[in-house]
Amino acid sequence: MAFRKCKGLQKAPASEPDPATPTGYGYVHTMAAAIKFTKEIISRVSRDPSLLHRAAGEHSPCIPSHVPGVAAVCPGCIVLSCSVNACVDVVLSGVKLLEALGVEPGDGKNHAVLSSRQDLGEAFAHFMGKGAAAERFFSDAEAFQHIARTASEHPGAQLYVGGNAALIGQKLATNPDLKILLCGPVGPKLHELLDDNVVVPPESMQERDEFHLILEYQAGEEWGRVRAPNANRFIFSHDLSNGALNMLEVFVSSLDEFQPDLVVLSGLHMMEGQSKEMRQRRLMEAVASISDIPTDIPIHLELASMTDQDFMSNIMHQQVFPLVNSIGLNEQELLFLTQAASGPHASLTSWSGIPDVGIVSDILFWVLKEHGKTTERASDLTRIHFHTLAYHILVTVDGYWGNQAAAVAAGARAAGTQACATETIDTTKVFLKAPLEFVTSQIEAPSKISINPDEPVVHWHREGISFHFTPVLVCKDPVRTVGLGDAISAEGLLYSEAYPQ
Repeated sequence: MAFRKCKGLQKAPASEPDPATPTGYGYVHTMAAAIKFTKEIISRVSRDPSLLHRAAGEHSPCIPSHVPGVAAVCPGCIVLSCSVNACVDVVLSGVKLLEALGVEPGDGKNHAVLSSRQDLGEAFAHFMGKGAAAERFFSDAEAFQHIARTASEHPGAQLYVGGNAALIGQKLATNPDLKILLCGPVGPKLHELLDDNVVVPPESMQERDEFHLILEYQAGEEWGRVRAPNANRFIFSHDLSNGALNMLEVFVSSLDEFQPDLVVLSGLHMMEGQSKEMRQRRLMEAVASISDIPTDIPIHLELASMTDQDFMSNIMHQQVFPLVNSIGLNEQELLFLTQAASGPHASLTSWSGIPDVGIVSDILFWVLKEHGKTTERASDLTRIHFHTLAYHILVTVDGYWGNQAAAVAAGARAAGTQACATETIDTTKVFLKAPLEFVTSQIEAPSKISINPDEPVVHWHREGISFHFTPVLVCKDPVRTVGLGDAISAEGLLYSEAYPQ
């Protein structure tokens, strides 16, 4: 895919560059200022808040300079396609909903599938105690409808665009130069909430919306004996349309007319609500459909919370990973991925506090080394955008992507501004949780890295794979946590440069 050169990028020093290594760098003044501000290294930073909004704002998104055949859809626009999960999110306080349902606080317990209010309360408590995001399927349709009705009628409930594909599309649609094709089960309320730049084919419209319940909690909030270490959310639904990927074939058939420059896929996690036989059959059909997407169109896959290791292993080894160019995921999904495939650090049952950078780096390296593109392996996977609360890492196979520094910075900026619901970074509303010193591996002889406040996007190499790390300015009192991962991935994609092959 041909991209135009991004404007305003500071170049790397004039030393002889590695020919396989992109040399476009965008230094992130926001993070530099924030690190100094947080550590009270240089007090002058607080006198110049304009520094705190330059994370990637000086650099233009990397968008194609020419899009053949797009004039019929949107003259002068850049076209992206997002599929396949879409819904309406009902967002409210998890504790308040459970109180309204009469669920008593108790011990937390992880459930792969929810079938009762008790299961809901136990699963919520389990993940609230860890401060971890999670998503589960609620198997009892009648019980879910009652809970959903109680949630939607709660005075604190708010309705938003939901589903990873729709959220990424909605975020990208805020750029006036982009036009988005969204294929998913779109009901009347969701259609009303979508941005005008989001196009929904008639075949994707349905009479009823799919609702997902987003139970949020704040840092330090308590429910019984459970106390949340940080703000996050627990998501559940009884969503059969998204679970069956009903709109995937509609999506692929729309590509000939829409002619997108990027495809974003998500929703595979929703299939866990299906029977094992149905899930396997539908996954094979999905793989066949994805294989029909022209190979010159980059494909990004956004992962989400899953519980079936066999299903995850199938997606990795023989199904989806070889067909996509890029993946977005968080720390829970990364750990589950290595557990499912017996990768490095698979014996680790859960993260303790902030995920160790060396462990995360080992797993990301393994994914691209074992499942990514090489001269011997028929795989297109060359990019992973990892995000956790405290920091982000963008990992790429050398020679396929550029502008990584600005891309990872843009994602970090999006996390801080969206969580706080501000247009710019406000240092009074954010703090730093990232380690300012870390090792790059817990397996091989590591490098020890200290964050330089003036150049907080850290770059290192490991056997032909580039790592770009940046701290995140974490919102002290987040207004909304749901959709942050999707916003991060969307912004990172917008600033990424895919080299033509």
